[in-house]
Amino acid sequence: MALYAVTIFLSAFLLFQVQPLIGKYILPWFGGTPGVWTTCLLFFQLALLGGYAYAHLVVSRLRPRQQGGVHLGLLLLAAATMPIIPSEAWKPVDAANPVGRILGLLAATVGLPYLLLSTTGPLLQGWFARANSGQSPYRLYALSNIGSLLALLTYPVLFERYLRLPTQVWLWSGTYLLFVLSCGAVAIGLRRTALSEPLPDGTATAADSPRPTAGRLLLWLLLSGGGSLMLLAVTNHMCQDVAVVPFLWVAPLSLYLLSFILCFEYERFYDRRVWGLLLALSMVGLLQALLNRTALSLTTQIALYCGLTFTCCMVCHGELVKLKPAPRHLTLFYLLVSAGGALGGVAVALVAPRIFRGYWELHLGAWLISLLLAALAARDGWQRRRTTWPTLTPVGRANAALFGLVGLVGLWFLADGLLTNVRGSQLNSIAAVRNFYGTLQVLDEYRDDPLQRQHILCHGQTRHGYQFLDPTRQDWPTAYFGPQSGVGTAITRHPRRGQRPLRLGVIGLGAGTLAVYAQRQDSLVFYEINPLVNELTSRYFTTLHRARERGAEVVELIGDGRIVMEQQLARGEAQRFDVLVADAFSSDAIPTHLLTQECAALYWQHLQPDGILAMQCTNRYLDIAPVIRQLALQHGKEALYFNVPGDPASGTFNSRWVVATSNSAFLNDPEVRRRVTPWPDGAAPILWTDSFTNLYQVLLR
Repeated sequence: MALYAVTIFLSAFLLFQVQPLIGKYILPWFGGTPGVWTTCLLFFQLALLGGYAYAHLVVSRLRPRQQGGVHLGLLLLAAATMPIIPSEAWKPVDAANPVGRILGLLAATVGLPYLLLSTTGPLLQGWFARANSGQSPYRLYALSNIGSLLALLTYPVLFERYLRLPTQVWLWSGTYLLFVLSCGAVAIGLRRTALSEPLPDGTATAADSPRPTAGRLLLWLLLSGGGSLMLLAVTNHMCQDVAVVPFLWVAPLSLYLLSFILCFEYERFYDRRVWGLLLALSMVGLLQALLNRTALSLTTQIALYCGLTFTCCMVCHGELVKLKPAPRHLTLFYLLVSAGGALGGVAVALVAPRIFRGYWELHLGAWLISLLLAALAARDGWQRRRTTWPTLTPVGRANAALFGLVGLVGLWFLADGLLTNVRGSQLNSIAAVRNFYGTLQVLDEYRDDPLQRQHILCHGQTRHGYQFLDPTRQDWPTAYFGPQSGVGTAITRHPRRGQRPLRLGVIGLGAGTLAVYAQRQDSLVFYEINPLVNELTSRYFTTLHRARERGAEVVELIGDGRIVMEQQLARGEAQRFDVLVADAFSSDAIPTHLLTQECAALYWQHLQPDGILAMQCTNRYLDIAPVIRQLALQHGKEALYFNVPGDPASGTFNSRWVVATSNSAFLNDPEVRRRVTPWPDGAAPILWTDSFTNLYQVLLR
């Protein structure tokens, strides 16, 4: 029993620790977007399904000695693939939808090890059930979930915080070899132990373990799929509002696993009446988070979404436990559970981006789980009342009817609130699209006021820029890019402005607002990872077109700014920018790979010796100015801080910028010094590297 427990615990720990580890490793390669983690989760769910299918087939088709031999051989093969270091050959060469490339990378790097880890729980429980008839194997399942939960909780607070990525990879790979030894010992023991032969598929089952009906199989699939769908949908939603970092991956996934532990280990913990009420309250919280988002703090929003995840998963997994089969069918049960999880992943990662223009799978999933619980309660109530209904008093019948009516009214109100949020998100929208990189909208606002009418480009909930439609105002530098801002100062007060044309580089196209600063013969290069941004900007904004009309050369390069700039250097094409602007951090989900020491070195290789680096740090939840300041100090540059209030009359927002340079003429310019803001107290420099970033250091509390 001890060997079984240790092996299952170790496999579960490794199974869930590798998820944030490998996700963080490849995140910078694909633009640091929430879609990277969603695709990773899809792969892990598909691999888990493959592992459970393997376990089911092995236990049901092979003799015990054959099972041990086959599994031992695969374990040795997986050990030969260590360490799990992704090859840089998988880095994208363009900005095309990278889902296939991410899935291929993960399959080549961790495919076989992850598959074997995922088989361990159901396979060893099957072996244990045959060797120890009369003892329930489901406690081993709860133990595996405890190992998984421990892995997730320790990653952001221990491993990510104190260990560099290469160290994490080698430590995980070494621990995997220990797992191979432990699991190999179990497999060898199986070959030496005389166990009863497995019944071939189709043999009559025992009287106390009838084969599950088609309806029960469907419920297994729907309940497990509902929990998985909500896990991914909530994670997507949360990552859009802060950053794509392991903490926000781990929190919902940990609650997802905790629900498994509580439901399978302590079956009485789930009471449908209690959790049905909590589900109703969590739906009220969801509506508050969606309809009053701007009025709620970050902590409150995270708490509401985590509460929603936990209650939905408790309902799905609690109902799942009520329907679990006898141990004879446990591998089939786990196979259907994992299939449901994979279907939830496919729905969020592959289907939703193609049929929805927003992140509306969260709305749909919340309503469907509420409907599913209501249907299960109605089914069980009807089965009970078929025999008791004739004996009920008129008051009892009225109470039963009232309970059903309340449920229907609640579902109607929930659907109405969710649809109100969806309709509100499309208000004044003239274009809305979605792809791997997120959701984009173009809003047409102030239509009744010719002077104020404007087109606004939104990425999720963040406004990335806008342009007045009035011809006299179309060239105004609006939003975060006003003349007094850090970027406006860097361009207009550059010592070479007026002496010769400037060469400008911008990471992040947005609405193309910075093109208003381009003068005749200036060169302006935009790096934009999302091709849909280029399409919408060209169609609904005139900033780039008007810059070209003034005689400026404007080039748009599609791809992650860092990767494209690396490729340019590899070809010997240093851009020699006078000003390089990194405008990728105003969105709620920031690409942290553009804020590391290694990336800063890349910036300076593309700048002139007296060039200026301007990085926007305007963000509702994160203060990344100290990180940018340290990047400047690391390269011997002086960092200037600009915190400029907005001016509605000129169309500018409050903005924060850090401008770094060693250009003495710029640094000593009296006008520049007048605009500079003193560094805030406590803004100590923070250094991030490709192998270490810590979001906790910059959270605005």
